[in-house]
Amino acid sequence: MNSIKKKPTLETIAPTFGHSYTYQKFYASAINENTLWHYHPEIELVYVNGGAGKRQIGSHVSYYSKGDLILIGSNLPHCGFTDKLTGNESETVIQMKQDFLGNDFFTIPEMKKIYSLLEMAKGGIAFSGRVKQKVGDKMEVLEYQTDFQRLLSILNILNELANSKEFKILNAEGFAIETEVKDNDRINIVFNHVKSNFKEEISLAEIADMVSMTIPSFCRYFKKITNKTFTQFVNEYRLVHASKLLAEQSLSITEICFESGFNNFSHFNKSFKAFTGQNPSQYRNELKNVLTSE
Repeated sequence: MNSIKKKPTLETIAPTFGHSYTYQKFYASAINENTLWHYHPEIELVYVNGGAGKRQIGSHVSYYSKGDLILIGSNLPHCGFTDKLTGNESETVIQMKQDFLGNDFFTIPEMKKIYSLLEMAKGGIAFSGRVKQKVGDKMEVLEYQTDFQRLLSILNILNELANSKEFKILNAEGFAIETEVKDNDRINIVFNHVKSNFKEEISLAEIADMVSMTIPSFCRYFKKITNKTFTQFVNEYRLVHASKLLAEQSLSITEICFESGFNNFSHFNKSFKAFTGQNPSQYRNELKNVLTSE
């Protein structure tokens, strides 16, 4: 992913005339240029067909491989998921307001499960396994359907996701950016600074000063917004970068340790195992086995 130098922006999404939702499909020859940190009131469903990359949704950062299927709730800040290095075949995006079929449509009894799904999506949901492939295939076929068929297919897709157990809520404990502009600006400054400087030491004093807060006030503020400590967030960012390097680069594990911002190999090994359930060597070997068995 590209480094993000601007604060998250409010993206204005305007469906084309005669449509209540937005459908877009991108290819290697015409990639999705919207890789910046942004948010919008529309619910967004994204299918990345193949490839690997980094996902940042709210305060959650993780690495995906073999494609991705993500449902993002209204106004949940996120970055783009693909770029020229992702290696995916295509990216399909559906965006819709929660009331795109009327104010009360999703509150009727038949829509109970879908309504619950959209509520869970406020924390961002990553789908896996068979449902990822099945729904991904359905999303790609939308390109060839009429407007009415596409609308019915979107409802069918939401129902499929609502009945799936193959998912993970990415911000399980919630993520809440306050509505005040100053709070948006603060968290944006913090996230952008971490993205650009995670390989270096980032002190609490430094980051608190950047947002004009005392260290205790900043710690309380960051925990309230993200449900994580700042140190935890930075370490997770470094560990996700390390997992990306283990998957994509032939660097030694020691080199990856220091390239990811850790200055102690023992601490890196211990943190990586706590984060992934495997030490770096096991993680790399398992990934190689998965790739060679495909």
